[in-house]
Amino acid sequence: MKSLLLVVAAAASALVAPPAARAHDASWELRPTGTVAQLRGLSAVNSRVAWVSGSKGTVLRTVDGGRTWGSVPPPDTAVLDFRDIEAFDSRTAVALSIGPGASSRIYRTADGGRTWAESFRNADPNAFYDCVAFFDRFRGLAMSDPVDGKFRVLATRDGGRSWRQVPEENFPPALDGEFGFAASGQCVTTAGSRDAWIATGGGAKARVLHSSDGGWHWRAADTPLLSSPSAGVFATAFRNPRQGLAIGGDYADPTGAVANLALSRDGGRTWESAPTSPVGYRSGLAWHGSSVIAVGPTGSDVSRDGGRHWRRFDEGSFDTVDCPARAGTCWAAGEKGRVGVLTRG
Repeated sequence: MKSLLLVVAAAASALVAPPAARAHDASWELRPTGTVAQLRGLSAVNSRVAWVSGSKGTVLRTVDGGRTWGSVPPPDTAVLDFRDIEAFDSRTAVALSIGPGASSRIYRTADGGRTWAESFRNADPNAFYDCVAFFDRFRGLAMSDPVDGKFRVLATRDGGRSWRQVPEENFPPALDGEFGFAASGQCVTTAGSRDAWIATGGGAKARVLHSSDGGWHWRAADTPLLSSPSAGVFATAFRNPRQGLAIGGDYADPTGAVANLALSRDGGRTWESAPTSPVGYRSGLAWHGSSVIAVGPTGSDVSRDGGRHWRRFDEGSFDTVDCPARAGTCWAAGEKGRVGVLTRG
């Protein structure tokens, strides 16, 4: 959404404050990037290779666990804000820039960022693309805020080399004021080979849209999260096609105790509140084995029981988190070029 260009990841929500962090809890080890850009895009390939992206046309890549970073943005993109990036290995990645009209673009590299091909440029001034996600190396989706009352989604079957639009009639009507939050690159997520979810807010209800056929058809489900022009679901994360969480809050009230977390056991068809929640607005969420990590501008939290109970373990600011199984650990990224790697957890 247009107003989200200035969204500041902050914090909001919880029913019960988590206990103080303990020594055996998870811990972030910072990996300096040499930039002060806001890094909201993150894709960890393994414990050594990760890509991050963000404001001022920033795209960075590390191949040594974050000890050093190379600046590898597409050429002539310093005015763009790369809010999402999806990487498949040390050489191949797809980056999404956000904004109205031509500011929403998708680029692809297959040589570690030395060269990029622009594979999509938005020509509709009413569309605003927020996030991109992939099922595998070939099939992926990119989501725009509603146009003429329907969300707009692009699909690729060739690893991001080309994109085509999913028919708008396949989407349920958008609520008045409903949109996606381009805060962490996690407003579109996938699990397995066919299931995908879109996180929304801004309208009368915070909803999650679910597709069980690779993004071709969608149905909406209400969540108990607060929804307003600055609140809603900012991220979803599914451990498998059935067990998932939705997280968010109100970025305009980052420490407010509002409903910011919901659980689903049926693939996002229904959602229920958790017994406890992280305290504060959270924009990023990821499964780490059987645990879950949530991040936001006022801290990071861990749940050891699938999202039912939480403990804060870090007070620093992050906007997004990624814990792919092949990485063996978690990475987080956020303001002023801040990147961390989970050293315990």
